[in-house]
Amino acid sequence: MKNVATKWVALGVLVAALVLAGGVSYYASSQPDGLTKVSQDKGFADTETDHGAADSPLAGYQAKDVDNARVSGAVAGIVGVVVVLALGTGLVYVVRRRDHQPAA
Repeated sequence: MKNVATKWVALGVLVAALVLAGGVSYYASSQPDGLTKVSQDKGFADTETDHGAADSPLAGYQAKDVDNARVSGAVAGIVGVVVVLALGTGLVYVVRRRDHQPAA
């Protein structure tokens, strides 16, 4: 069995995540999620309030200032994937650097 370089595996994971976030999200249901549906069925949906990040650029799984709802969702998904992977990579880098420090 041939070994595959880590960079190719990482690239494959990145491409798969971007395709899922940008492409498959295009087909996501526009129906309310479980919690919203229950609140509507039980009659307390009108008590909902906005959260602190309601005006953020990616609030509600939509990219602000993108008119097409499906494209807006895809953009928000792609940005989310990039941000999470960047933060995860940074965390791994920091932890690995800390582990290689010589003991005092």
